[in-house]
Amino acid sequence: MGETAEFTTTELADWGWPEVQALGGGAADPFETGSLNVTWRPKDRHFGVWHEGRVVAHAGFVVAPVEVDGQRFDVAGIGGVIVDAAMRGRGLARLAVTGALDAARADGLDRALLFCLPDRAPLYAHLGWLPLPTPVTADQPDGPAAVPIGAMWKSLTPGAGWPEGPVRLHSLPM
Repeated sequence: MGETAEFTTTELADWGWPEVQALGGGAADPFETGSLNVTWRPKDRHFGVWHEGRVVAHAGFVVAPVEVDGQRFDVAGIGGVIVDAAMRGRGLARLAVTGALDAARADGLDRALLFCLPDRAPLYAHLGWLPLPTPVTADQPDGPAAVPIGAMWKSLTPGAGWPEGPVRLHSLPM
């Protein structure tokens, strides 16, 4: 996994709401998505950035089925990205997300997909993510619905592009 002199990224065996709360400073809505009225999918795998014996950043991923213009393929659905407020600005989101992407690549996935609030899109763009031009339709408890925030994608292998057309995520959004 990723490492620097001060930080090490590893896959985490246990990750849940108490750990999110710790990184989010106890905020009731640490991802700031509560007002969107979206049901999010829990992540299956979790990657943490360690500093001085504790996790200071996290990213998770799931394998999620997507359909674009009749083409079906799986993506690494990235989500749950959070960095301890006192540690922001040090590239730790990049380290956490890179850990998740490296694992997805090792699992044979060619593309990754994430949803992000508009103020976070520049960070992901800086990391090589590209915006999808139209909203993504995803599963919700009452049936398919457009996710009310933007989606971005990233190629994980050379030559893996994103097809043109409406995107249908056959899962809850990540």
